[in-house]
Amino acid sequence: MKLTKICLSLALVTMMASASAVQASKFDSSLAQSVSKSLPSLEKLYLHLHQHPELSYQEKATGQRMAKELSALGFEVTDNYGGYGVVGIFKNGEGPTVMIRADIDALPIIEQTGKPYASTVTTIDADNKTVGIMHGCGHDIHMTSLIGTAEQLVKHKSDWQGTLMMVAQPAEEVGGGAKAMLAQGLFTEFPTPDYVLGLHVSASVPAGKVAIAPGYALANVDSVDITVKGKGGHGAYPHTTIDPVVLAARTVMALQTIPSREISPLEPNVITVGSIHGGSKHNIISNEVKLQLTLRSYNPQVREQQIAAIKRMTKGIAMSAGVPESLMPVVYVHEDETIPSTYNNPELATSVQASIEAEIGKANVVKADPVMAGEDFGLYGRTSEKRPITIFWLGAVEPKQYEASVASGESLPSLHSSKFAPDYPVTISTGVRAMSRSAIDLFNGE
Repeated sequence: MKLTKICLSLALVTMMASASAVQASKFDSSLAQSVSKSLPSLEKLYLHLHQHPELSYQEKATGQRMAKELSALGFEVTDNYGGYGVVGIFKNGEGPTVMIRADIDALPIIEQTGKPYASTVTTIDADNKTVGIMHGCGHDIHMTSLIGTAEQLVKHKSDWQGTLMMVAQPAEEVGGGAKAMLAQGLFTEFPTPDYVLGLHVSASVPAGKVAIAPGYALANVDSVDITVKGKGGHGAYPHTTIDPVVLAARTVMALQTIPSREISPLEPNVITVGSIHGGSKHNIISNEVKLQLTLRSYNPQVREQQIAAIKRMTKGIAMSAGVPESLMPVVYVHEDETIPSTYNNPELATSVQASIEAEIGKANVVKADPVMAGEDFGLYGRTSEKRPITIFWLGAVEPKQYEASVASGESLPSLHSSKFAPDYPVTISTGVRAMSRSAIDLFNGE
């Protein structure tokens, strides 16, 4: 009798497991098929967004298009939020709130991809020069994936319960969009998310694959200006001057000892002098030289250490040259452009990785290394609520082009390159499937 009960119980467990596997298989298949059916309309949206790029703080038409797409899918939409940002809310019963974010701004780049759909949009910049505008960082892919994911989650709403929060964020390229949306009340006027997800195209991963890095994924970013001051004069009589060019040269070299000699070698950090300007003629010693720096790190304490060391070092060099107190160098940190590092919550990153592996195959998900690029996505995890966040890399390189690059050793066009052209059909399909499956599993507590 007991043996019979045991056998029946085992049979029941087996049947339930088989049924669950069949259900998961059907879901996987239905999602893949559904995305495939939606791909033509998504490609059309992508081409429109690619051909109509707008710079940071100017994304009016882009925001309107995102609002229109979300409204058509049944979302409660709030536009012009934190600038031209858009927030879409879709309530689907009791459950967690999952926020998915995409950035919407483009870059001042003249596109040189040679593609028939290349952007030809131009604008006049602050210096009254004509510049091109291009989605050279893949934000058009991000937006299209956001809309595609919204569409799939609405179509599959019987498979999950909770609140879906879609955020189209402006001004990522200048580090202002996330700050503006949070400052206006993103996490107080709307449901506070239990999880925050994002994706970013990769110019070094083949289309069809996804890469993810638990823990630190992107860096702290600071822009710093240094004005080195001196006492100008005739180039033939340098002994009567305090030469700011020489002081600037000493400063550039000395700054490199901060990462190499002042900060632990176990703490990744970079100090790059990207611009140096001073003087007007061969035989004139100028009164000042201007330096522009970019600072990168992961640890917030390392960032503070970098800035403090720069201020101390530039002043010390000036003092050693006899520069009077009134002409001490000025170090200006662009706090409004500061971007904190992005820390992928390890538990959430592991969960998202498992979901994506289940959707597109384990062989198509790889571990990513942290990078020194910056992303204001990290701000969503640094509010007082300390929401768990994760952003993953979405491969965008045409596979044959990627293989040729590996074989030849020649580098591929990077993000922000005028020649960056993602393999958009495969990239969009992969992004929508990966994000949709991740969100549904989070709603279901898987």
